[in-house]
Amino acid sequence: MQDAGSAEDFIGQVVIMIEILREMFSYTFLVRAVVVGVLVSLCASLLGVSLVLKRYSMIGDGLSHVGFGALAVATGLNVAPLTVSIPVVVLAAFILLRLSENSLIKGDAAIALISTASLALGVVVISMTTGMNTDVCNYLFGSILAMSKTDVYISITLSAVVLTLFIVFYHKIFAVTFDETFAKATGTKTGVYNMLIAFLTAITIVLGMRMMGALLISALIIFPALTSMRLCKQFRTVTISSAVVSLFCFFTGVIVSYLYAIPTGASVVMVNIIAFCLFGIINMIKQRRIPV
Repeated sequence: MQDAGSAEDFIGQVVIMIEILREMFSYTFLVRAVVVGVLVSLCASLLGVSLVLKRYSMIGDGLSHVGFGALAVATGLNVAPLTVSIPVVVLAAFILLRLSENSLIKGDAAIALISTASLALGVVVISMTTGMNTDVCNYLFGSILAMSKTDVYISITLSAVVLTLFIVFYHKIFAVTFDETFAKATGTKTGVYNMLIAFLTAITIVLGMRMMGALLISALIIFPALTSMRLCKQFRTVTISSAVVSLFCFFTGVIVSYLYAIPTGASVVMVNIIAFCLFGIINMIKQRRIPV
């Protein structure tokens, strides 16, 4: 009898969840957000593994600040945000890469230099034009309501480009990530592939900013990779695990956001933090079971 009651409770919970999902996807703006969010989360998680291993994980934070500055300028000029922010952020990614190669300015200093300057520029432009309105808050903290049909089409197209280029050049990206000196010695054009990683990261950051916000988009890059590294040790398994974790955390975050009226970006980040802690606990348990 007790087993039958448990089964009925489980079936009831499944029915409730299906009903919630059906209700969620009856809203067009949520469908747009989920489609773009899945693609952006996948792109960010794949690139995040290389960025974390190359100790460039904060490049997402720096580029998001650049993106905020570009979006602020576009808003002040009444120009389409993506058409301005994408080329600006891509250019900033290339500049960051060049600056980090200069012995006078290391990677973290270059990121801090460009990100703070861009953020300050954005704040100045906003204060002189539109003021701190709802659109500006959406850029800072993200909003699933900010996705228009045009944004969705552009995001799908560019995400497909990012995923295709990552898959095609997977082995080269792997080589540059793990041992750039050896890759260069074997004839690999490391500069080109570093530029490719920077280019793909810049596009992913811009696409994700509308939903996650400039202050939270870097979490999509950092957390899935770090979470997967708690348990996985090989590049391929870390990459696959990172993609799965990122998609799961995004879906869960959207559902939590819908149920409790929490901003989507913050909700997704909180779920990623919980996943990171769970993977860390599992890793600790596994290590204790291994005999010394």
